[in-house]
Amino acid sequence: MSRYQNLVNRMRNGECILIDGATGTEMERRGVPQLKNAWNGGGALSDPDILRQVHRDYIGHKAEIIISNTFATHYHALRDAGVADRFEALNRRGVELAVEARAEMDKPEVLVAGGISYWSWTGDHPPLDELKPAATQQVEIMAAAGADLIMLEMMIDIDRMLEILEAAQSSGLPVWVGLTCSLDDKGVVTLRNGELLSAALAAISDKQVDLVNIMHTEVEDIDACLEVVRANWSQLVGVYAHSGEFADDKLNFTSTMSPGEYCASAKRWVDGGLNLIGGCCGIGPRHVQVLSETLYSN
Repeated sequence: MSRYQNLVNRMRNGECILIDGATGTEMERRGVPQLKNAWNGGGALSDPDILRQVHRDYIGHKAEIIISNTFATHYHALRDAGVADRFEALNRRGVELAVEARAEMDKPEVLVAGGISYWSWTGDHPPLDELKPAATQQVEIMAAAGADLIMLEMMIDIDRMLEILEAAQSSGLPVWVGLTCSLDDKGVVTLRNGELLSAALAAISDKQVDLVNIMHTEVEDIDACLEVVRANWSQLVGVYAHSGEFADDKLNFTSTMSPGEYCASAKRWVDGGLNLIGGCCGIGPRHVQVLSETLYSN
């Protein structure tokens, strides 16, 4: 049985799996320089030892899934950053460093997820007819580098989500979908662009997606999101929320929730039947350590 199927079976049998926390902001915290218009996407080439150690730290705190530092390495972001020629290298090394960290920690059961998004730091989101070919190439690189699954991250509109999902599934790997949500002024749960979360879930209900994550979403909005998910989704559910305020694409680390505070919220979500728990921006190794010690102490 593959490591992927083994983990999915455990979740379906009632376990809640611990995944990692933030990678991009954690590298930022450790001094890795940003790429203008591609956020913290350059670390696999500029500071591979730091990135590998971030992965090692999460594995050391019993995370069973680590996500490659490839959220900001889709072709259009790298083009906007003036480093499109590094597209193959950054995506390949992003996954390889996670695979190396797993081997160094002697944890062959840990899954490496290839993270993929279409977020734009210039506001110039890729058009639909350009998104799928670029994403298809990206996931092919990730699969060849050793990813166990593809993790769609920060999906904020339905049309682009479906395009990137189809591209990701062309890799032959399992694909999980990560939705970024908020509440509108009437308290209705939407994707960040305003479309209903329930509509996004309906759009992928027949797409062979094993798990949906509510990710890069404010902690205080997660409970409302989970109510909608439970009413509209029959497969596995995960959460990795974020915490902290950004200014000029840099995180103010003093604004992030403490590990204890985050764990208190996470325990409530887990007790409600969650299948996967971790953290996004601002939620670092110490947070994951507290999650591990509190939720998985037995």
